[in-house]
Amino acid sequence: MGLNSIGKLFMPKNKVFYELFEQVADTVYDMGVQLKKVVSEPDRDKRAPLIKHVEDLEHKNDDHTHRIFTELGRNFITPFDREDIHYLATALDDICDYIYSSAKKINFYNLNPNDTGIQKMADLIEQGCKEIKVAVYGLRDMNNLRQMTEALVKVNSIENQAD
Repeated sequence: MGLNSIGKLFMPKNKVFYELFEQVADTVYDMGVQLKKVVSEPDRDKRAPLIKHVEDLEHKNDDHTHRIFTELGRNFITPFDREDIHYLATALDDICDYIYSSAKKINFYNLNPNDTGIQKMADLIEQGCKEIKVAVYGLRDMNNLRQMTEALVKVNSIENQAD
């Protein structure tokens, strides 16, 4: 039995974490797109169903995040460090929570979503969510580390623009 064979014994065969993180990344991106729709709708009453959709996506993300934590408790061998899995799942969940909170506050405070500052922020959030999705999808195949790194650099750049 060679080193390669021994190494394969300890590699997780179950790709559940990658699948769950990809589902979360899809939801993060969908929420970014949906927030942009909320911000683009001038009619407060027409924004309500859009915000409801953001809420539904946030609950869907909570379910995915809960499954990640459940699988973390179930699996002895994970594709990367347990603490990193927990940290990433929590960070992605926080993004969804913030997007949902922002969407709600637009109607709650009766803000004018056509404000150019709000529009620009929504654009940046959508762009950031897109790059997060690219980075998370890169976890499954670490051979494309450059693409992941580029996506993360773009996220950082987008964050700096938002500041």
